[in-house]
Amino acid sequence: MNFDEIIGLIGGFGKFQKILYVWICLPQIFLAFHMLVSVFTEAVPPHLCSSSKPAAGASASSYFNFSHLSALDGRPELSCTVPLNHSGAVALGDRHPAGRCQRGWEYSTETFQSTTVTEWDLVCDSANLNIMGSSTYMLGLLVGAVLFGSLADKYGRRIIILFNLAIQAVFGVGAAFAPNFYVYIALRFMVGTSVSGVIMNAFVLGIEWTGSKQRMLAGIITDYSFGVGYILLAGIAYLIRDWRKLQLAISAPGFLFVFYIWVLPKSARWLIANDGKEEAWELIRKAAQMNGKPLTKDLEMCKQVYKIEEKTEVKKNHFIDLVRTPKMRKHSLIVFYLWFANVLVYYGLSLNISDFGMNIYLTQLIFGLVEMPARTIVLFTLNRSRKFSQLAFLAVGGTACLLTIFIPSELSIIKTVLAMIGKFGITASLSIIYVYSAEVFPTVIRQNGIGMGSMCARFGGVLAPMMYLLRRISPQAPMVLCGLCPLLGSALTLLLPETANKPLPDTIEDVEGSNLSAEDGGVKPVASEENRHDEVMPHFS
Repeated sequence: MNFDEIIGLIGGFGKFQKILYVWICLPQIFLAFHMLVSVFTEAVPPHLCSSSKPAAGASASSYFNFSHLSALDGRPELSCTVPLNHSGAVALGDRHPAGRCQRGWEYSTETFQSTTVTEWDLVCDSANLNIMGSSTYMLGLLVGAVLFGSLADKYGRRIIILFNLAIQAVFGVGAAFAPNFYVYIALRFMVGTSVSGVIMNAFVLGIEWTGSKQRMLAGIITDYSFGVGYILLAGIAYLIRDWRKLQLAISAPGFLFVFYIWVLPKSARWLIANDGKEEAWELIRKAAQMNGKPLTKDLEMCKQVYKIEEKTEVKKNHFIDLVRTPKMRKHSLIVFYLWFANVLVYYGLSLNISDFGMNIYLTQLIFGLVEMPARTIVLFTLNRSRKFSQLAFLAVGGTACLLTIFIPSELSIIKTVLAMIGKFGITASLSIIYVYSAEVFPTVIRQNGIGMGSMCARFGGVLAPMMYLLRRISPQAPMVLCGLCPLLGSALTLLLPETANKPLPDTIEDVEGSNLSAEDGGVKPVASEENRHDEVMPHFS
């Protein structure tokens, strides 16, 4: 009897698993806060040189209309330079020789009371530092994925989750009191590593306790909780306009997760694989009782539990096997690109919602609401076709993003609607790639393939904030990139195989279409439909 059969015997998604998913989903809400809070804490409000304002005590807003200042459509030189002719008030039509700001900047407080940008003057020549801050956080996600993935395999899911929840709370609160920008991004980097540690291992813990038939639905549930956090952040940021207070508000409640020490269970599957069979049996018995399917702890059952199937490797496979043969090379490179493009565009849109011209809080709310139907529709399309679902949603997302470049900034509502459709397509596509990539790679190198895909996705996340440096070339360049990348991915998906309702490939020979070698005995196991989602990895939220 293998572990999946035992889980099926005690209830694949009973009361025990439902309570477990409550504990798994609660931190996901706060993970969304940390992932997206930079939209507000690192926002760049309209600004102008302090020496451009009147000395007679008039407010900057009465002296100059900040609404005319926009990095895209206004006069950016008014934000970063001061007219050398000080004969009077600065008018939009004035064309005087200009010099660099020497006395700092005056910032509009219409939308934000303060941000990291206004506190440390991260504008003009220092604007790249602000982008570096967002990319450093994303780099933390990459480091955390590599570091805590391996540590969890060695020390267990539970202890790594608890450790990262503590890191998240401590360094998140610390960021609210950062004395300078460099300390701030260092603390945000640590928060990023902890977010990866929680996302990956909470998902794996849930999957390892869930029956194979319910795993896909369980994964979508965690995605929904991330969407809830996405929506709630809009309201919290609307109420708290000071960046330090906002950072504190989303981080301090993390200390409440200390009670997880008593309620979060270990993974019985991990315990069995690491010589913890007695403790694993106690957890299995507890889960069975909670699910109303108590088991008698007799000798025969113990023997069955201890006879968990062990995976044996006849041949050692390596990362190089992903690109060694023609079809595997083609499939692997396309899947890696899909991971990269999906995450690049997802965070490219999510972290730069101020560019669409509407109220930033309303746009955040709309983008959060879009997450729900996007993840729901995937449940209905995946069983029909993985391939068509992937290419269709990529095409929808890319086309909508491209269309925004033809909409004038005055029509901000239409521009936001198109961006919302783009976000819908990319969110659905991102949900699909987890399942699709797990089915494209054969069993012998599936984990290697998904691991490399995850790495490519993290690089996409690191580059997403930097994408908006392209505005120096053209104001439309970032959205052109957000449109072309998914469209290219959609075209490349045509070269991938359909995997819906088909046996999973187990060996590289299955993918290449060759006969099995003699040492394989000419026989290969056929994966059952209910085990198709065992390798699905957590969302990059």
